Amino acid sequence: MIRGKWKPLILWQLKKGTCSPSALKKSIRGISQKMLLQHLHELLTCGVIKKTSSYGYPLKTDYFLTERGKKIYEAVSIMQSVGIDMMLEDNREDFLRDKGLL
Repeated sequence: MIRGKWKPLILWQLKKGTCSPSALKKSIRGISQKMLLQHLHELLTCGVIKKTSSYGYPLKTDYFLTERGKKIYEAVSIMQSVGIDMMLEDNREDFLRDKGLL
């Protein structure tokens, strides 16, 4: 469901609130438009996220976490916490500070 490099990052951004595809692309450094749309589609299919669309001009699409997505986000958050603890044990504080995690 969340396999791959980008899906946890997408979940992380959507935890902050409803987001448009363009805002997601700007906030996730290095992701291509194609990969973003592919992963959004896969997350939609699994029921992890939902989208709303407005049919006026300009067209607007926003994505948000479902209840299932919020539970999966909690698991991702726990995994991140364990990873940070392991990196601290390995004396990698500089890397964590560079990434803004400390």
